Amino acid sequence: MADEPPDESWMTTYADAITLLMAFFVMLLTFAEFDIPAYEDAAAAISSEIGSRDESSPTSELQIILQDVATDMEADQVVSIRKDKKGLIIELKAGAFFKPGRASLKDAAIPVLQNLVQVIAAPRYDYYMIEVEGHSDDDPIHTEMFPSNWELSAARAASVVRYFIGEKVGSHRLKASGYAETHPKLPNRNEQGVAIPENQAENRRVNIRVTPMKTDQREMHDARVAQQMSMQGNSDSDLGGALQKPAEDSAQGESMDNSDGSMSGSLPENN
Repeated sequence: MADEPPDESWMTTYADAITLLMAFFVMLLTFAEFDIPAYEDAAAAISSEIGSRDESSPTSELQIILQDVATDMEADQVVSIRKDKKGLIIELKAGAFFKPGRASLKDAAIPVLQNLVQVIAAPRYDYYMIEVEGHSDDDPIHTEMFPSNWELSAARAASVVRYFIGEKVGSHRLKASGYAETHPKLPNRNEQGVAIPENQAENRRVNIRVTPMKTDQREMHDARVAQQMSMQGNSDSDLGGALQKPAEDSAQGESMDNSDGSMSGSLPENN
């Protein structure tokens, strides 16, 4: 009697399982490289087709508004706005916003930055994170305040962040980073090691990254806002109580004054 061939039907199930696992890991990799602005644009396009009306994603809308602000203020030569996989990048040329070797904002740059911040701070964009990156050229700096380009680039980023906070943007949405000369847009020097001034000027910049919040960041943001509203409510309640108490004390004092007056009026005048 001939031996029966081995049962290999399990191979089909095994192959299906391996295929599903491969698909799962491909999906994980896709999510790791998730292009949020592209997703928003696609969602807006689908919504537009379904609803038969023009729709634009919040990120694209924000980009257009910021570009209009820069153009209207004739600052489009020193402010540029572009989109990447994470969100928007607002690039500020350091030469227009800071004095050489300094981290304080120029007075002339304040109106431009103010208008940009006011747009980003609008309630429609509450669910956006704001990361400010400072970049420098490769010329070394050695001052008491800035021993190197690391301190200078970080201080410039922090100056912009402080301005955002001064405009009532929540500090939990903000982040400041300094990269010194490690992320140049263009080569600082030619092959002979000679500096290229125009390239160095391009590399001296501050980037403001505006990116949609992730789910956990939204939850944290909502919790912070709720906490602040609760604290504000308690503060208003305490203030109301403090104002009411002096009013009650004043009324009680007037009552006592009236009572004293009636008693003194009953006393004989010749006493």
